[in-house]
Formats: sequence, structure tokens, C-alpha cells
Amino acid sequence: MKIVIANNSKIPVEKYGGTERVIWYLGLELTKLGHKVEFLVPAGSSCTYANVIPIDENKEIIEQIPKDTDVVHFNMTPSNIDLLQTPYIITQHGNFGESVQLNRNSVFVSSNHAIRYGSDSFVYNGLDWDDYSKPDLTKKRNYFHFLGKAAWRVKNVKGAINIIKKTKNERLYVLGGNRLNLSMGFRFTLSPRVHFCGMIGGKRKDEYLMKSKGLIFPALWHEPFGLAIIESLYFGCPVFSTPYGSMQELITPQFGVLSNKLSVLADAVENYSTFSNKDCHEYALENFNSAKMARAYLEKYERVLSGEILNPVHPTLKEIQTSRFLDWFE
Repeated sequence: MKIVIANNSKIPVEKYGGTERVIWYLGLELTKLGHKVEFLVPAGSSCTYANVIPIDENKEIIEQIPKDTDVVHFNMTPSNIDLLQTPYIITQHGNFGESVQLNRNSVFVSSNHAIRYGSDSFVYNGLDWDDYSKPDLTKKRNYFHFLGKAAWRVKNVKGAINIIKKTKNERLYVLGGNRLNLSMGFRFTLSPRVHFCGMIGGKRKDEYLMKSKGLIFPALWHEPFGLAIIESLYFGCPVFSTPYGSMQELITPQFGVLSNKLSVLADAVENYSTFSNKDCHEYALENFNSAKMARAYLEKYERVLSGEILNPVHPTLKEIQTSRFLDWFE
């Protein structure tokens, strides 16, 4: 079939850009399976294996879908979507407020993500592990890491730093932030046990993860999925996180510890050696790869091609969060 994958940001990306990496690997897997893939993305994008249609900002997105398209996979919701005659799905990658009615052909990125909007339609994100360095699971590990945009308060880099400071001698490498951060008010971290590596990606990021004892990820929101989680697991890193969003389905006791209490996570961090690097790696490799993701999306495409609507009603947020941040006890 001919599949158009549409998104409102450029491809490819070298550093951060979760959705962009997911759709890149998805398109590649679909191509391997014999399908024709085209990307409808902003001008300046390029792709080594599929045609790119630059978005014309002066036209409606739905007017730019080629006539011979079998199914469109949107990764944003274009205006006037109800006028589109071509079968389509929309992957919802983020969280939305209680006043938002989502499209009935929405697909979420974890079971928890879907349930929170009254849906059972989801596909786990997957990555092409052949595009990552092969981890050396015997290599000595020297520190823990935080991976994410540290400027986002919901990611709670402050909590990750305080977890490390609660331990006796452990160190933290912050991948995705700087020691001085004015966007969070005025934050300057003095601790010599915390190292800031800035915004990194590619093989350099792989090298950091390969030397890490584990991921510290005390997020204060309902994480829809979390590519940082599966990347860290792939490199043999157990995960020490808050129990919100998708975390309880992704991180079972074999692969990490979940708590919203700093003292519990600090204790778990000091006992990281109880987890198997090999088990963590194999879990990510087998369950969160792009081939598995592509097969799951093909099932969604076939359903809408047959005339089915994925959700009987418009998905809407079912549980209202009264506070901007979820509980965190220090």
C-alpha cells in the first residue's frame, strides 16, 4: 500500500526529537515490508529511503495528500480533517487538557496513555536498534544518568540531582541540560557530583549510556511513553522513576524501581547492582523495536482501510489533574 506519514517538524534529527525519530524508523520498516512511504513534512527535510513532500504553508494539509494514497498516518491533527476522504489515523504523542476532544481515529503510545483518554487504541513506540551502538554489557559503569530536556520542570532534573546527593558517593550525568539554566528561573547546580553534558545525541549519547549504571527519571507528569526509558534499557540501564503515566507498564520490578519518594529511589540507586544489564538490554531489544511497531501500525491501517473507526467516541481526558505537577516527596 502507499502510506503518507505527516508531521509538522523536519526530518531527520541528530539530537533530540522523539516523534521525528519514531516516524523515521517506522517509515523505514514499512519500506522493508514492501510498502511505498512518502513523508509530508516541512521544507528542508530529507530522507534516504522515501520521497519527501514539503508542506506548503499556504495550503491546508489535507489538500496536499497525493490522490493515490491508501492511508495517511498523521502525527498531528490538521484542520478540517473531517473533510479528508482518504483513510487515516492520528498518533497522539502528547498529553492534552480536559477540554480537548481528540479525533476518533486516534492512536496513543501506551496503554496508560490511551486509558487516560477513555481509549484502548495504542501502539508502543519502537526504535531501530541497528542504528544504535551495540552495548558492551561487561563494561565498567561509573555514574547514573538523567536523559531528557532538563529545562522542562515536569522532567524534574532537580529531583534527580537530589536523589544523587542523598547517596554516599554516586555521580549523575545530566544529558539534556546545562549547569546554569535561566529558563527555570535561576538554577545553578553547585554539586561536584553532578555533571552537565548539554544537548547531545547520536554516538556520543550512546557512549554516555553505555557507561551508566542506570537512568534516574523522576518525572512529575504522566509520561505518555518515554524514549529515554527504552534507550536506557537497551544499553543495560535499569530505571529509577516515579510511577506515573506509562512507567508502571514499561518498568516492572525486574527492570527498575518506581516511587514518588526520594528516599526510596536513593536507596534503590545504591543497590543498582541487583539488576541485570543483560535482562534490561534484551527486554528493550525484543519489545520496543521498530519492526514490532510497524506491524502494529499496519493492523491499524488495515482497520481504517476497511472502514472501521478506531474509537467509538471522541477520546477525552477522563481524570482531571488539579495540580500542574504530580506528587514528589523529598
